[in-house]
This record gives sequence, C-alpha cells and structure tokens, in this order.
Amino acid sequence: MTFKPQVLGKGLLTLWLVILAGCQTTSNHTDRTATPHGTSGQSVSESAQRSARNAKWRAPVEQDEPHTLWTRIRGGFQLDPALIDSPRVDKQRLHYVSQSRYFNVTSERAQRYLHYVVEELDKRGMPLELALLPFVESGYNPLVYSRSQAAGIWQFIPSTGKVFSLHQDELYDGRRDITASTSAALDYLSKLNAMFDGDWLLAVAAYNCGEGCVGRAVKRNQSLGLPADYWNLQLPGETMNYVPRLLALAQIISAPEQYGINLPALEDEPYFAQITIRRPLDLLKAAELARISADEMRYLNPGFKYRVATPRAPYQLLVPVAQAEQFSAALASLPDSERVPFSRYTVRRGDNLSQIARRHGSSVEALRRANELDGNLINVGQTLIVPQGNAALASASKPAPARRTYTVQSGDSLYSIARRFGVKVKQLQAWNGIDTLLKPGQQLTLQMP
Repeated sequence: MTFKPQVLGKGLLTLWLVILAGCQTTSNHTDRTATPHGTSGQSVSESAQRSARNAKWRAPVEQDEPHTLWTRIRGGFQLDPALIDSPRVDKQRLHYVSQSRYFNVTSERAQRYLHYVVEELDKRGMPLELALLPFVESGYNPLVYSRSQAAGIWQFIPSTGKVFSLHQDELYDGRRDITASTSAALDYLSKLNAMFDGDWLLAVAAYNCGEGCVGRAVKRNQSLGLPADYWNLQLPGETMNYVPRLLALAQIISAPEQYGINLPALEDEPYFAQITIRRPLDLLKAAELARISADEMRYLNPGFKYRVATPRAPYQLLVPVAQAEQFSAALASLPDSERVPFSRYTVRRGDNLSQIARRHGSSVEALRRANELDGNLINVGQTLIVPQGNAALASASKPAPARRTYTVQSGDSLYSIARRFGVKVKQLQAWNGIDTLLKPGQQLTLQMP
C-alpha cells in the first residue's frame, strides 16, 4: 500500500475506536477471476427486467413515516423475507445489534456515498439491498485495504479491478474512486446475476468468493441431485457468512425499532456534485477553494493516492453539493502557478532525499510529507511528488502529527489496530518499540494527522 489511509479529523477521530465492518468481514476475494468482459448494456437491461419481474417483496413504509434515504432503501428491497428467516442470518443480525455504535460509525462515512450508490442501483433496477454491500465489504471506508490488497468501498482486488477497467498506477487507484468503482461493482454484480439465472443470492456469494467458486459448488450439488440454491451449497467459510451478513443488515434496516436500533438521519439528497477538471490540481488547494477540510476532499476523492489530483483525461472531481458553485467559480480564476506546485520524479540509483530536495529547490521534510514517508528510505524506480516553491514551504511547515493513546482490547492484533486507525503495522511497532505480541490493557501510542 503506497498511500496510508488517514483518519478523519476532530470529532470523527474517536469513531475509529469502534470495530470497522471491513475489519471483520472484508473478503480475501482470492477467487475473483472474472472473465475479461463486462456485462453489456443489453445484459444489464435484461437483468433489471428480470429483477422487476421477480421482485417478491417491498418492505412496507408507514404512512406517517418521514421520507429518508433509509426509507427509500427499504422500499427498494427485492429479496424474499422468508430467506431472512435463517439461523445463519439470526447470528449475523445479533452480531450487528450487539455493536451499539456500529450504525453511527459506519453511517458517518457512508453518508458521503450512499445516496449515489442508491441512485445508480435504481437506474439499473437492481435490488437496493446491494446498497448495503459496502457496509459488509468495507464499512463504507474507501481507504481500507484487505490482506489480499482488495481496496475501496467495494473491495476490488487488483486483477478484478483491471478486468472492469479500474486504472491503477503509482498515483491513482480506480478501485478507491467512488464513482468508477461503483460502476464497476454494479457491472460485475449484474454480470453475476445473469450468469446465475437471476439468483441474486448466488450473485452476491460469487462477488465474495468468485464466480468459479460458486459455479463449482452449484455443479457439485446438481451432480448429486441436491438443491443448488445458496443455502444448500458448500462454500468457503467466509462466503457462508457473507450473504447472511447482507440479509441481516437488510432485516435491521427494514425494522430498526424492532431491534432497538436508531438509524442516523440520512436525507435522500445528493451529497456531492461532480466538477470536471482537465489538468492536475493540488487537492489541498482544491479544499481551500471549496472551503472544506483537506480530509473531506480526500474522502470524496480517495482514488488519488497523494495530495495531488493527476487526471489522465477529463476527470470528475467530487465536492459537496453546497460548495459546488463556489468551487467552480474559484477554480476557473485560479492562476496556473497555484494549480500544481509539484513535479514528479522517478528515483534513480544513488539518489537520496537530500539530493532530490536540493536538485528541485525543495526540502527533505517537504518530500517526506508530500509522499507520506516515515523516514528517508526510497527505492529505485519509485515515483515521488516533489513540492516546489511555496508548496514546499507550506508542506514543511505543517504541524507535527497529534499523539494519542489506545488501550489494547481482547482479540486485538497489530494488523487490526493499524487498519482501524489508518496507519501501518510497522509504524505502530516503531512508535511503541514492540514486535508482535500484544496484551489486553496495554497502552499504545499513535501519531494521528
């Protein structure tokens, strides 16, 4: 991972103390070997028509209930509620309900993206249960990576991301791009739905463990004369729980009061607008123009690994709806000299940070901050962002990261803690002078941006 996911500032920082859904449920996706062709427009349309014909249930909406994004989602549920009556689903539902702050924590992140995902699903006539899938995959955290390097809210592994045209290079990762990855995920799910004859549960299972994995399980049961629906297949352990997790969430969203859950208020309105940029842009400058925090700009545009947007073609930068008009006007009048006070440099044999900084009129500290380096180690062939002029001064003068402590809980590991707080395991080890062994009650120091 070349970019360290960072924690949102101020009030959101404490939210990371709750266990991320992605930490518990993110798949390794080891068998996501999609064939190198996406679902055609015709297939998507046929899938939508099939979904409309086979929709067995729409969750009831109370007449006096105010319309929210949650009521819209539950009104678009298409899966048979009888399928939710399963001990496997009950177990997952109890797990979610037992985490009293789960929905507050994950909804804080999801509020940026959920309306857009719902809109895209509605356009295709797909079940709105699928809008809950990123809760299962990543806790709606676009910066989280799995052990198998799956990334983004939809947790694409690198190879499947490439199959679905999610570009990945040293500066940009389309798997983390909100709009690009959502389009790819819905293409993939539509393809899987068509492949399994309109069975959404098999499609969701295949999204987790791969179409080959589910296909083999189906053929095995058919050859033995056994039922070949999801509930009767022998699948990897995680996949056996994956679909029940989604259905458990749908059950809670359908009747939150029944389970003692108060869903955070989410309006059925767009959170972000898309503004076309055609040239590189410093994202800190973009945040300044939009009058939002740097963290907000980063979480809306997580596809870019560093603090500079480097589009290869006209690119839709995301900004909050309320700031879109102001941002567009400010961007139009921004001098070229302030757009990208950076250059790119590929490390050569014999280079070190001091030489590179001196050569480009920058500073070692500016290089470290712009490239999020922990020390002075760089590798031949590595691409660095080199701040210049005022940008170098601004980068070098940033305040040092704030320090905080975390008390180790039973079941914690260095990996789970690092992932929860958006840092690296080696950073935790360096900050605390530890190797791998943790004990409940142990105090760890974290340096938060």
